[in-house]
Amino acid sequence: MIAGVMRESFPGERRVALVPAAVPALIKAGIEVIVETGAGAAAGYPDGEFRDKGAQLAPARSEVLRAAAVLLQVRSLGTNPDAGRADLAQFRRGQAIIGLCDPLSAPAAVRDLAAAGVTAFALELMPRITRAQSMDVLSSMATVAGYKAVLLAADRLPRMFPMLMTAAGTITPAKVFVIGAGVAGLQAISTAKRLGAAIEGYDVRPAVKQQVESLGARFVELPIETTQAAEDAGGYAKAQDESFYRRQRETMTRVVAQSDVVITTALIPGKPAPILITADMVGAMRPGSVVVDLAAERGGNCALTRPDQVVVEGGVTILGPTNLPSEIPYHASQMYARNISIFLLHLSKKGSLTLDLSDEITRETLLCRDGDVVHPRIRELLGQPVGATGSGRAAAPAGAAPAAPAAS
Repeated sequence: MIAGVMRESFPGERRVALVPAAVPALIKAGIEVIVETGAGAAAGYPDGEFRDKGAQLAPARSEVLRAAAVLLQVRSLGTNPDAGRADLAQFRRGQAIIGLCDPLSAPAAVRDLAAAGVTAFALELMPRITRAQSMDVLSSMATVAGYKAVLLAADRLPRMFPMLMTAAGTITPAKVFVIGAGVAGLQAISTAKRLGAAIEGYDVRPAVKQQVESLGARFVELPIETTQAAEDAGGYAKAQDESFYRRQRETMTRVVAQSDVVITTALIPGKPAPILITADMVGAMRPGSVVVDLAAERGGNCALTRPDQVVVEGGVTILGPTNLPSEIPYHASQMYARNISIFLLHLSKKGSLTLDLSDEITRETLLCRDGDVVHPRIRELLGQPVGATGSGRAAAPAGAAPAAPAAS
C-alpha cells in the first residue's frame, strides 16, 4: 500500500499531513510513502528530510494522486471547499482519504466524496475514548491554538503580562479571562500563567473547575442553573437554550469589564458558536483591552468578531483568527502527523487498509465507502434514511460488519 501526501491547497495553509519523522514507522508496517515535492516546505520540512527517511518524492500532485492508495491530508474537501474540489475528478474508486473534513457542517462534501467512489475518514469524529487519545487531532490543534491565542493577545495589549517590581515602581499583572475550559482554553490559561498574568477561567461544565484551578487560575462561578446536561457523551459542551446564554451574558458582564484580555473558545460541534460577548460588554472594557475569539470560524463568541479580521471598537481590539495552528506549522504538523499516522496504522493490517466496523474508532470516523455515505449522523444531515445505503444496500449494524480489505 502506498500513502500519499500532497501540498495543502487551502489558501494560507502551511501545515503538512506527514512529517519526515513519521515515515519510518509506516514503512516498517509495509506502507510506502510518496510525497509531493515541496509539500512540507512551508512547515519547515524540506524534501531532503523526507527522502532521508525513506519517502519517495513526486514532482507533481497528479503523480501522488495516481500512485497513492491512501491520501493523507490536513484539509480534505469539507474544510477546503474551493481548491479541494479540483481533486475530485482525479480520485479513484476505492482510494482512501484521511483528513479534516468538517462533515457535520459540510455534509454535502461527504456526498460528493461518496459519488467519487472514495473511502473517506473524518478525523474530527474521532471518539473521545482512552485508546484514541493518540489519534485526537482536534485536541492537538486546540493545544496549538490556545498557546498562540495568548501570544497574539500579549502582542496587541499595550501593557505587559507579568507583575514586575522595578525601581520605577510596581507594574501590576494583566488580567486575563478565558471562556471555555476545553483543550484550547486550558492551554491558554497555562500559557498566560507562564507569562505572569492573573487568570480567571469559566466553563459551562462545573466539572472542569478543578482543572482550571490546578493551572493557577480562579474559576468564575456563575449562579446560573440549567435544566440540560452541560456536556455530551464525548465530553464536549452541549448547546443550551437562548435564555441560558442571555443569563450567562448578564452575569459575565462584570468579569469581562474588569479584564485586560478575554480569550473565548466556546464551540459546539456542528453548530454556530454561541454569542457570549455582546457589543455592550466590549463597550464596558477599558480602551487597549483585547479579545481573541477562537470561535471565529464558526461565527465567533463575540458579537463584533469578523473572521480573520482585526476589529477595533471603542479602543478594544477584537481578533478573529480562524487557523492558528497554521501559524505555528512546524509543531502543529508534527502533532498532526503523529495523530494521522497512528490512525493509519490502526486501519492497516499487513500493509493493507482493512476496515473492521466492529471497532469504534473505525466505525465512528468512516464517512463514505463504495459510493455511499455510511455515517448515520451525516446521512441524517443529508436527509437520507439511516439503516440503508444510498444505493439500496442495507447498511451493516454498528459492530456487526466483518473486517474487509478497503485498499491496498
